[in-house]
Amino acid sequence: MSTATTESILSIMSERSSVRKYDPSAKISKDDLKEILELTGKAPSAWNLQHWNFMVFHSDESKERLLPIAYNQSQITEASAVVAILGDLEANKNTDQVYSPLVEAGFMKEEIKDTLAGQINGAYQNPVFARDAAFSNASLAAMQLMLTAKAKGYDTCAIGGFNAQQLSETFKIEDRFVPVMLISIGKAAKPAHQSSRISIDELSTFL
Repeated sequence: MSTATTESILSIMSERSSVRKYDPSAKISKDDLKEILELTGKAPSAWNLQHWNFMVFHSDESKERLLPIAYNQSQITEASAVVAILGDLEANKNTDQVYSPLVEAGFMKEEIKDTLAGQINGAYQNPVFARDAAFSNASLAAMQLMLTAKAKGYDTCAIGGFNAQQLSETFKIEDRFVPVMLISIGKAAKPAHQSSRISIDELSTFL
């Protein structure tokens, strides 16, 4: 990786911040959103099961419907789009879709695939494990989405303040998926407010 590329990546990570005031006249195309989601989908996940699903609120009508569910936060309707990050409680059902192409291409033996499938399905007998995995892996995708959006010139904010049950009921989300967070995407109307960071020395232990 070139020095310039490394500096660009580090700059994106450093400059990303939570923007809550958006330019309501700024639009984002469906193609841009799809490209952001394609790159988001390259996030790591346990067993590569890709424990996420994305519900994209792009139209003004859909954002208006989402507004009361998100406690009337103005960023919901002012942002160019809002993405609901959904965690997959039944990601074990992705096993065949993930591993069969590897077997067909000769990158994995059938018996290895069967062994992995047994391990995965065994783990998913525990609903606590399934829920924890849905949240942790979908959150990896959420961070990837925010960094990708920043790289493409958009600002974002992760939103935890919303009624998850109402979201699921209103938009008929399958029981398989649990809402993890909302992410607003758009062009900042004003900079994010300053925030402080706890010293990394207080947040890390070297062994």
